[in-house]
Amino acid sequence: MRNVNRHLTLIIGGIGLLAGCEEEQPPRSTVEFLENPIMLEAAMVRCSQDRKATRYDAECVNARQAVSQIEVKEEAARQAEFDARSQSKRQALRRTQEAAAQARRRAAEAERARIEAEYLAQFGVALPREDQTPESEVDIGNLPTAVVPESEQPTDLPSGSGDELQRGNDESGN
Repeated sequence: MRNVNRHLTLIIGGIGLLAGCEEEQPPRSTVEFLENPIMLEAAMVRCSQDRKATRYDAECVNARQAVSQIEVKEEAARQAEFDARSQSKRQALRRTQEAAAQARRRAAEAERARIEAEYLAQFGVALPREDQTPESEVDIGNLPTAVVPESEQPTDLPSGSGDELQRGNDESGN
């Protein structure tokens, strides 16, 4: 029985030695934490309970590094979204400014054409229309025409016309 006890003691001691000599699992890497967010959260909870004791723990350092990388990626995504919105706003502003500039150019051209037409109208000249209608077909409308002053000398009128003209002047008091 002594032998059995001795063998049993040796077996239990060997198992204990083997258990004690078993290699510890290596700390989880940053990549493992990035791939498994639940494991990362559990490690961060464990590491934040006693920050002084886990400050230099390899697994906690890797977990903090994984959190930093995640934050950098999220910030880059936010920045890209912000840049895209800013770019679309800049393009909309440019389109608005170009439309306003084009409207100002059209208004200035219309004003210039109006002033030119007004100037030429003094001389009885009509500007051609934008559809390039020849001047002979242009409806003169309200364009001023040359005014011929009335002469004070009676003109030779055909017979019978002068009498009517004379009577018209007499009735009006002239």
